[in-house]
Amino acid sequence: MALRFTFDQKVLFKHCDPAGIVFFPRYFEMINDCVEHFFDEVLAWPFEDLLKTEGVPTAEISTRFLAPSRHGDRLGFTMTITRVGRSALGYRIDATCDGEKRFEAEATLVHVDGNGKPAAWPKAISEKLREDVS
Repeated sequence: MALRFTFDQKVLFKHCDPAGIVFFPRYFEMINDCVEHFFDEVLAWPFEDLLKTEGVPTAEISTRFLAPSRHGDRLGFTMTITRVGRSALGYRIDATCDGEKRFEAEATLVHVDGNGKPAAWPKAISEKLREDVS
């Protein structure tokens, strides 16, 4: 089984439109929060250290919105690593609330150097990203 990470997010007032439904760009902020926590908690490479000299911008993202989320909902994010290349990382996120899938996203991050050019993952990070979990 591929490397997985779970992250919980309560839908806050700041995420919602006037009708109390999550405004879709806020989901992208939540996805980034999940990714940032993954780098910190799983890879032990927090963004506050990583971003001093390099980065991991999103190169591609595809999202399907399946059901609305509302102020106060508690979303569970499951992030699954789907592929690891020399400098790229593919992942999938499934977000659910009380067993109902709210959205799913697939994205690609690219590890870049300080000049914004693709750079190989550090060996220790590459090894962690390729770990199988049982």
